[in-house]
Amino acid sequence: MNGSTRVLYGTKNGIARITISRPEKLNALDRQTVQEIDRVVASAGQDPSVGVLIITGAGEKAFVAGADIGELASQTPVEGTAYARAGQAVLDRLERLGKPSIAAINGYALGGGLELAMACTLRVAAESAKLGQPEVALGIIPGYGGTQRLARLVGAGRALEMILTGEPIDAREALRIGLLNRVVPAAELLPAAEALARTILTRGPVALRYALQAVHEGLQTTLNEGLSMEAALFGLCCATEDMREGTRAFVEKRKPAFKGR
Repeated sequence: MNGSTRVLYGTKNGIARITISRPEKLNALDRQTVQEIDRVVASAGQDPSVGVLIITGAGEKAFVAGADIGELASQTPVEGTAYARAGQAVLDRLERLGKPSIAAINGYALGGGLELAMACTLRVAAESAKLGQPEVALGIIPGYGGTQRLARLVGAGRALEMILTGEPIDAREALRIGLLNRVVPAAELLPAAEALARTILTRGPVALRYALQAVHEGLQTTLNEGLSMEAALFGLCCATEDMREGTRAFVEKRKPAFKGR
């Protein structure tokens, strides 16, 4: 696995593994780390051999325990706005990459860590994980999309409780309210994420991309506008080789050999 100072990156069998590696800082996000995440996500997006991304944290304690407080402490209003917008842009690119991503949450996912996890398509967590948006305890609010994605995932009431109290919740509660997709024993975390990724890799790549687009963009529109977009994307699927291969394979009772076109 090759990588930079703070983010490790490697690919194998269609899966890109991204590991936030600042264990001495509980993998906290500083500017350099965010920039490196952006770079490796872009690499995965441009690599035709990559179908799914898995993002996790180094060590056993933290996925990402938040932002680097040392950087935050000296922000002016202008700098703070720019800081938030830069981080938002990175997570938005991850969310809109066109390839599914899985957050494998191996410990604390707090502040920017939870915001990173929420920008992923799916979230799998170890039973020991803790998730929260504790920013109000520092006199600030979530700045990397936490106020927006959390409410969309779990509803405004649950999101406001987490944001206004700043108190973390455990993995089982996060699963119950819909913040997580799966919870597994810590030793099974990466195997479970990889198994989920392998399942996704057997599906049509074009269909995956259009499904992601339909859900993400549909959430920003009215129901009628979303349905119109869904129908248009369904029509585009019908023009692909993958659609012909998938339907033919079903009739012939065999596994499809998708080509992504």
